[in-house]
Amino acid sequence: MWLLLAFLSAALLGFYDAFKKQSLKDNAVLPVLFLNTIFSSLVFLPFILLAWLSPALLEGTPFHIPQAGWAEHKYILLKSFIVLSSWIFGYFGMKHLPLTIVGPINATRPVMVLLGAMLLFGERLNLYQWAGVSLAVLSFFMLSRSGRKEGIDFKHNRWICFIVLAAVMGAVSGLYDKYLMTRLNPMLVQSWYNVYQVFIMCPIILLLWYPKRKSSTPFRWEWTILCISLFLSAADFAYFYALSYEDSMISIVSMVRRGSVVVSFLFGALFFREKNLKSKAIDLILVLIGMFFLYLGSK
Repeated sequence: MWLLLAFLSAALLGFYDAFKKQSLKDNAVLPVLFLNTIFSSLVFLPFILLAWLSPALLEGTPFHIPQAGWAEHKYILLKSFIVLSSWIFGYFGMKHLPLTIVGPINATRPVMVLLGAMLLFGERLNLYQWAGVSLAVLSFFMLSRSGRKEGIDFKHNRWICFIVLAAVMGAVSGLYDKYLMTRLNPMLVQSWYNVYQVFIMCPIILLLWYPKRKSSTPFRWEWTILCISLFLSAADFAYFYALSYEDSMISIVSMVRRGSVVVSFLFGALFFREKNLKSKAIDLILVLIGMFFLYLGSK
C-alpha cells in the first residue's frame, strides 16, 4: 500500500511542478510562495479546529490530528524551516530555468537520500545502488552539456546553484520525515508545518519583498497559484502516509516520488515549448534507469 501511495504522490508532484512553473512566469517569487503557504494552511485548518473542538470526531480516520505539546511541535517547527528553505531556493530557480532542466536535477534527490543514509545511519550501498548513483551523477553532467546549448553554465549560474541547494534541502527533509513518521502522527506533522510556514514567511515578505515591490518584478494573481497548494497538499498527504507504514523505505519512497519528473518533463515539452528536448530526454532516461537500479538495490 505504501508503494502505491508513493506513486500517487509522484503523479501529483508532477502537476504541482507544472503549476508552480506557470505561476512563477514573469511573476514575483516571494508572494507566490507566501500565498502557497496560506492556501496550504487553509486546507488543513478545518481539521485543526475539529481536533480542538471535537477531538473524537475524526478519531480512527486518516484525518485525525491528535493533541500535542511543545515536545512534538518543536520537531514540526524544524521541519517547517527545512522545507521552506528548500522552497525558497527551488522557487527562484524554477522561475529562471526551463522545467526540463529543473526536473532531472530534482530527480537526483534519491541519490542524496542514500548518501545521507550512509552518513547518518551507517547504511552501505550495494552494487545496484552504486550503479544508480553513478548513472545519476553521469546524467547531471550530461544535463549541464544540454544546458550550455541554452546559454546556461552549470558552474557559474546561480539559479542552477539554487536548484541544487533546493534538492539538497529536500533530501535533508526526506531523511527527517522518516524520523518524524516513526514518532508523530502524519496529519499532525503536515497540518502544523504548513501553519508554521505562514508565520515564518510573514517577516520574509515584510522585510525582503514589500519595501522593494515597486522596483522589482510585480506580483499578479494566477489561478494556478491555488492549484500549487491543492496538488502539493494532496501529494504530501499520500507521501506522509506512505512513510507511516512500518515497512516503508525512505530510499524507495524518495526514488518513486522523483518519478514526478516524467509528468513535469511532459508539461515542459508540450505546454511550455522548451528547447533541446532530445538531449534532455536522454538525460532523463539515464536518471530513470538510475532510479530503477536504486529500486533493485533497495529490495
